[in-house]
Amino acid sequence: MTRASTAWAIFQGLLIEALPFLLLGVAIAGIARWLVPQSAWVRRLPRHPVLAPIVGALLGFALPACECGNVPVARRLLASGAPLGTGFGFLFAAPVLNPIVLASTWAAFPDKTWLLWARPLGAFLIALALSMLLGMLAESQLLEPALLEERRLTQPLSRVGLLERGSGLVGGSAAMPEAPTAAERLGAGALLGHSTREFLSLLTLLVLGSALAAVVQTWLPRSWLLALGSAPTLSVIALMLLALVLSVCSSVDAFLALGFAAQVTPGALLAFLLLGPVVDLKLAGLFTVLLTPRAIAITAVAASLLVLLIGQWVNFLQL
Repeated sequence: MTRASTAWAIFQGLLIEALPFLLLGVAIAGIARWLVPQSAWVRRLPRHPVLAPIVGALLGFALPACECGNVPVARRLLASGAPLGTGFGFLFAAPVLNPIVLASTWAAFPDKTWLLWARPLGAFLIALALSMLLGMLAESQLLEPALLEERRLTQPLSRVGLLERGSGLVGGSAAMPEAPTAAERLGAGALLGHSTREFLSLLTLLVLGSALAAVVQTWLPRSWLLALGSAPTLSVIALMLLALVLSVCSSVDAFLALGFAAQVTPGALLAFLLLGPVVDLKLAGLFTVLLTPRAIAITAVAASLLVLLIGQWVNFLQL
């Protein structure tokens, strides 16, 4: 009963913490869809494989959404025909590069000036690397089928036929045409209905992810992982596992890390703050509305390797 009560308390905490940001993300995506016609902004987004994810990452500065809230925004970007690099750059970088997270990192670690620039820089580099890696896959192998079909509907018939539009199975990762067709602005009722369905769909996945994180966290005490905190390599791996298990929101994870910062190496501390916003148990379900299982697996493995290398490098420099 004690463990069940603990798991229930953790589940409630994760859900209550993430819900406002999920709602904010759906609201931002809905407002953007209503205010700005697709042709007005998709045409202006860069399609260069390096510049596109940079622009997407920088969008995180303007949108205060954590890893839960940025999923619906990133989905709206991709569904509207934005370059893949832009959508993925925002998806992976915004949870750290938004003003709320930057302020919380500064508030938690005002004496660790290196962390105030290392965390956003690390998140930016990880987002850039993941975006370029995923961009090497064909869209049909990368995007979730419903999203792929919705994305193909933004292309003109001269580029994509009616049969291909309906199936959403157009292969290849070719760039979008320069002049996509304009989309009609949705009415308030249709927009509200679409946003409500999207929120309920994401909420279901969030509940499942939070429940999984609560169960794993209850049966895997964090003390086991923190016991490895002084070893240069093992400490990084241990804190990466802890970030995966805890599944806390990026807007508050700095304050959680403050509780064990003195017990772990600098590289392990940075690894905890970098990996959680990209890969954790809570996000496993949410990512299924964006990516195929293969793409999710590639993202998790690549992000883990990048964070491990960054953590090792920081320990080597002994910041």
